[in-house]
Amino acid sequence: MKLNCDLGEFKNNNDADIMPLIDMANIACGFHGSDPVTIKNTIKLAHQHQVIIGAHPSYPDVENFGRQSMQLTQDELIANVQYQIGALQALCVAENTQVHYVKPHGALYNDMMKDLNLFNGICIAIAQLVQPSHQPLPLMMQALTNSAPFQQIAKKHQIQLYFEAFADRAYLDNGLLVPRNENGAVLSNNQDVVSRCQDILQQKPLLSINQQPLQLHIDALCVHGDTPNAFAMIKALRATLNAENKPK
Repeated sequence: MKLNCDLGEFKNNNDADIMPLIDMANIACGFHGSDPVTIKNTIKLAHQHQVIIGAHPSYPDVENFGRQSMQLTQDELIANVQYQIGALQALCVAENTQVHYVKPHGALYNDMMKDLNLFNGICIAIAQLVQPSHQPLPLMMQALTNSAPFQQIAKKHQIQLYFEAFADRAYLDNGLLVPRNENGAVLSNNQDVVSRCQDILQQKPLLSINQQPLQLHIDALCVHGDTPNAFAMIKALRATLNAENKPK
């Protein structure tokens, strides 16, 4: 089980403390937050700690931190996603590293989980960046009780999918996330988060906000870097994952 976190989003951050504790860093690309120097420094941190780098593109919406849906044409969507991945890849090349996967941010992520046409557009954007004889970058998406429609689209574009669960977010009964503007959407109690992690590692169902069991295939756990108490939460999760990985 990999631990991933959204990083490089703010100039003043605790990324240096978080980076050694995670396996995968979803690095902002500038369209919802951050700036080129902060992004470059985050890449340096990831490279230093041998953390896998993912592009974290969003809607072009700095004002709302990328957490408000936007209506883009498919051409606009593809160009915006490609622009952001390309910018991050260029900075990675300068630091002798590379982008290994893509994970959309905020409203773009949530919208692609509800709209297969939008998901398909993101897959097209990723697939078009492929050089001859190379495979497209994998795409990280939310683990669902039924991911077959997404898998069919990804397969058409030869894109591998990584499935993640959110350690710090509450779930609806349909397996999607509770909207951030609703009570209880973000979990801030470390013990609740650790208990969820332990259940997932023991292959127990993840429970929705109404205590409905959700059977999910999960490759990675995500904590948002801007979640209150994020560093302590990630530290507790890292200890939990390390304990599980110890030889019995």
